[in-house]
Amino acid sequence: MKFSRGTNYALHTMLHLALSSSSNKPIGVQQLAEQQNVSPTYLSKILTKLVKGGMVTSVSGVNGGYSLTHNWESISFLEIIQAIEGKASLFDCHFGHGSGCPIQQVMVAAEEQMEEKLRNTTIADLIKNETVD
Repeated sequence: MKFSRGTNYALHTMLHLALSSSSNKPIGVQQLAEQQNVSPTYLSKILTKLVKGGMVTSVSGVNGGYSLTHNWESISFLEIIQAIEGKASLFDCHFGHGSGCPIQQVMVAAEEQMEEKLRNTTIADLIKNETVD
């Protein structure tokens, strides 16, 4: 199983914004992109999805940039991932067996366990537990 690079950049961007949240100043896309060694254009598309998801706010202008919303401490990994990847299931049985397919049942159960872990983990947890690399 693999998530897109966009998800990787989104999670790292959210962590960077959280670590910088004490300054209360928006961070420009150029600075965020340089920090991750990614194109500002590509990161802008990711940030647009995070803004639409209500996790990040955008301020335009010379001193503009991006910052986390006021309730950022409660934003889960799952919410961030779904803002980038969407909410579609990772596995879909193409043989028309429906919910009775034993393979589909195993895959759905595994996905539910993974989603539970992601739902219960926040960027704030990383900061609290000091597990940041």
